[in-house]
Amino acid sequence: VMGVRTNAATTDLSDVLPEEIEGAVKAAAEVSMGTEITEEDLDNIQALAEQVVGFTEYRQQLSSYLTARMQAIAPNLTALVGELVGARLIAHSGSLLNLAKSPASTIQILGAEKALFRALKTKHDTPKYGLIYHASLIGQATGKNKGKIARMLATKAALGLRVDALSDWGTSGEGDKPEPTEEEKMAVGVQGRLLVERRLRGLEGKPIRSTATGVAPNGQAQPAKWEVKEARKYNADADGISANAPAANEDAEMEDVTEAGAEASSDEEEMTKEQKKAAKAAKKAAKKAEKEAKKASEKSSKKRKADDDEDKTEKKKKKKSKD
Repeated sequence: VMGVRTNAATTDLSDVLPEEIEGAVKAAAEVSMGTEITEEDLDNIQALAEQVVGFTEYRQQLSSYLTARMQAIAPNLTALVGELVGARLIAHSGSLLNLAKSPASTIQILGAEKALFRALKTKHDTPKYGLIYHASLIGQATGKNKGKIARMLATKAALGLRVDALSDWGTSGEGDKPEPTEEEKMAVGVQGRLLVERRLRGLEGKPIRSTATGVAPNGQAQPAKWEVKEARKYNADADGISANAPAANEDAEMEDVTEAGAEASSDEEEMTKEQKKAAKAAKKAAKKAEKEAKKASEKSSKKRKADDDEDKTEKKKKKKSKD
């Protein structure tokens, strides 16, 4: 918008910046350091900025398209794991029907086949999750509970996938059944997510944060409430030295603090020296007690051996006298 810095004073930035920030930016642009840019440099910068804006818009458009398609194709899977993880699962398995035919154990480790076969070959522990690991519910679980939540989420996803893939949504039969609403289509997924959230809340012992959609007690999906939290303000009363105190008082207080700190440190050093001396004395006393105990045990063992030898000699003499 501005171009070179010489255009700072005449450029209107009110559409982009607030009034107070606009003045500060213009003043800083006129006196800022840096080299001058040419018209060719400016053209390249503007082209790069346009590409970044275009990529951002394309990403938003692609995200909205993916959300709409997943809501239409697999509403229950989307309610459980989200549109991005659900799309990855479908792409990895090949089609929605192939994914619906898979059991819950396969859905749980889908995407971790290399780690699975390596674990089976080396007889190590098999992986607990694959692509489903990126689901928001598993991300909220701690390390010890991730495997449990992944197993339960894969079970509910298998049920929701079969409903998504094999239901005709009222087109079969007499043909007079009306098409169900979006809430009715994703009822299985919403109920399953409610159960998984309840299980996760019980395992963690604390409330979990709601992500894209919150699940109401009646089983219906409701948008999560978004609130703006005010930033914490600086509390000047918490300072040790008030802002209005004179410099002399500040210096005196600082000297008192340093002296008190030095005295406390000297006391701590004396205490540590005394503690070290006491510990050394206790070690010496323990060593002396051990030596005395060893000597006493050796003396008692020698006496026992001497008594045993005397008993043996007396028995031999008695036997000889009898003979």
